[in-house]
Amino acid sequence: MSAPIKIALGTTLLLLAPAMAGVWIHQADARLREQEAAVDDDAPAVAIAAAADENYCDGDLRRVLRRVLLSCGLVGGDARGCQPVEAREVATMAGADFNALFMPLGERASIVQFEQNDATLDNKDIEVLDATFADQRGASYFFVVARSSPEGSVEHNRTLSASRASSVMAHLRQRFDDPDLDREVGLLWLGEEFAQLDATFCGWNRSGGAEECKPEHLNRSAFVAWIDCQL
Repeated sequence: MSAPIKIALGTTLLLLAPAMAGVWIHQADARLREQEAAVDDDAPAVAIAAAADENYCDGDLRRVLRRVLLSCGLVGGDARGCQPVEAREVATMAGADFNALFMPLGERASIVQFEQNDATLDNKDIEVLDATFADQRGASYFFVVARSSPEGSVEHNRTLSASRASSVMAHLRQRFDDPDLDREVGLLWLGEEFAQLDATFCGWNRSGGAEECKPEHLNRSAFVAWIDCQL
């Protein structure tokens, strides 16, 4: 190789090196931003959206929603309806934190209250449930989170809360001609062991009367709400 060619080649490499370094730095920076965005996407939000914000969906709620949908068979394959799930496997957080996720949805969510040791929907329950389900506003998923008050055995209350969730689902099937119901409705039944409601929820839309707002009344219930949350 002649000297002029070697000089030209060396000059080209010297000019090319900074350009390539710039490309590598840009690519590394882009990858870092993507990783940070992925972490931030699943991290708890610092601020909670206002109750009227239909696009409320922070990292914690997204994680819980994803687990419920997978456990219920609503995503990831053919719909098979909702199966029993252990609350602590789905919502790996304290009960108060779990309940706090839904506080910004107070204007759209409702609490269907049952009589003690009963899973039958009365007329007021049906009125509240129908109005809440009809108010979809383009949301994709409907949560039904059933509970029981602490009277009775743990096993009995698990079964009772499951029956309450099933009553809600059975009514939705009967009342609404919705072919996508099995892909929309996620059921959780928590018994008495997880995520008990307190007087904070007395101001929510409820089927119970004004005098039925002690914790034992609130937890003989099913929390129902459409959730507009992109996974």
